[in-house]
Amino acid sequence: MPTNRTHPSLLEGPVAGHLRRLALPMVWGILATMSFNVVDTYFVAQLGDAPLAAMSFTFPVVMVINALAIGLGAGTSSAVARAYGIGDMARVRQLVSDATLLALLIALVVGAVGLLTIEPLFRLLGAEPRLLPLIAEYMVPWYLGAVFAVVPMVSLSALRAIGNSAITGKILMAVALFNLILDPLLIFGLYGFPRLELQGAAVATVIARGLSFLIALYVLVKREQILVMPSWQWPVLRSSWSALLAVGLPAIATNVIIPMSGGVVVALVASHGVDAVAGLGVALRIEPVALIVFYALSSVVGPFMGQNAGAGQFDRLSETLVVLAKFCLLSGMGLAIVLWVIGGPVVSLFSDSPQVIAVAVAYLSLVPFSYAGYGFVMSANAAFNGLGHPLPGTFISFLRVLGIYLPLAWLGNQFWGIQGLFVATLISNLLLGVLAWWWLRRYLQSHSTELRRAVPEQPAGMSGQANSDRAVSK
Repeated sequence: MPTNRTHPSLLEGPVAGHLRRLALPMVWGILATMSFNVVDTYFVAQLGDAPLAAMSFTFPVVMVINALAIGLGAGTSSAVARAYGIGDMARVRQLVSDATLLALLIALVVGAVGLLTIEPLFRLLGAEPRLLPLIAEYMVPWYLGAVFAVVPMVSLSALRAIGNSAITGKILMAVALFNLILDPLLIFGLYGFPRLELQGAAVATVIARGLSFLIALYVLVKREQILVMPSWQWPVLRSSWSALLAVGLPAIATNVIIPMSGGVVVALVASHGVDAVAGLGVALRIEPVALIVFYALSSVVGPFMGQNAGAGQFDRLSETLVVLAKFCLLSGMGLAIVLWVIGGPVVSLFSDSPQVIAVAVAYLSLVPFSYAGYGFVMSANAAFNGLGHPLPGTFISFLRVLGIYLPLAWLGNQFWGIQGLFVATLISNLLLGVLAWWWLRRYLQSHSTELRRAVPEQPAGMSGQANSDRAVSK
């Protein structure tokens, strides 16, 4: 096996140890990323209701563009990890460079289209005419800086694909801290900075993400030396982009369906009154923090599976399945017990309304007992992406939302009220967790058997390049 890799090999040594080493830095990085919206919302709220409402209207658009960036990152991570597992560094450089070019082109198109459609798009989303100038103040700089939202996501995914999640976590934390410093300076015009108000929040975000853009490019070019000039030959670009989008497009669809379903759920909860919506909102602010261990794990499972699939290490793929199942079960149950015990005191930090607290506590006393299932769905989706076979993960996500959760939520709401909605969430998470485990286990068993039959034994000392190429082609 080639040994020209620059990071500790993920192809040998304890599976659990590698996943822990890779995931821990991402816990802090993801937590820092989550702070972006919280920090922006806090400072913009000081400007009044209208700027806060205007920024709220931008969230769905921003989330869709983020989903696009995440999908491109997933495609990049999958293809790069499998090439890195083989040890084909020329292919790694080609993929990273062509992926960066693709992300740059897509970001430019998104920015241009966005700038031309601000008013009609946000009218369609229901924004009042008086809010449109404020929305434009925020979205114009955001669209102009769309490159800084999309390209770093792809760059950081490439770094995780080669096993360097530590630098990814550090970059995310540095960018979040920079945004925290810039926000009050540009929003309120402190210490000689111009007072830009709502526009200042967008400008601060663009500048902070521009910093991540520069750092990520420096690391890829200078430290890792895996970013070079992309190929300008169409057949080569088409080959690279096809490999990236084969995983990227399904990943985009997966990431878009989740926020879309959230709007439907909020509409169902709204039938129980404003307090119910507020209570659910409090619970949904707490939940991502509780789930952060699963987010971090899923961010590194794909690269780990991709490298080992590329190298033909099929036994390690099966071992990873066992490690993931154990971790999700134990962590999910631990989180459920903790939230059941401390849910009330934590919720009371956000509201002193008995009705709001009751709804939030009801959610946090019930739904977390399905976190094990939800956590495994996230990990299985990432694993399928890493293996270059994203459609099962996409199907599971769509089935969870459209086939099981929304119908159960409607029925539960009709017959048992808001408690029925929470039960629907619990049931759908557990059912899809079991399905994800079964499907991933079945896939690993069937494909590893096929590959072993197809690959002849190599003499001792011979490179595993041929075997690995076949693994990737699968």
